[in-house]
Amino acid sequence: MANQLHVELVSVEQKVWTGEAEMLVARTTEGELGVLPGHAPLLGQLAEPSQIRIKIDGGQQLAYDVAGGFLSVTETGVTVLAESATPAEPAAR
Repeated sequence: MANQLHVELVSVEQKVWTGEAEMLVARTTEGELGVLPGHAPLLGQLAEPSQIRIKIDGGQQLAYDVAGGFLSVTETGVTVLAESATPAEPAAR
């Protein structure tokens, strides 16, 4: 099994998603950030508006629109603390 990243996406009202992922992508006030297993620890402020994309096994990707909050990367995984988080609408083609 490939190295996995433990991800927790939490809003003010509830735990939105938790699980193992291959990668997480978030847009912070410093720019877009990709987090893979083994990433250096950091704390970032999420840009507003922003979207969190979580790549899980099998190439599937989950996307959530978030407002406000922070991203914390530690040796145990990544936690996104957002004021609100809702599933993103699929892009129109």
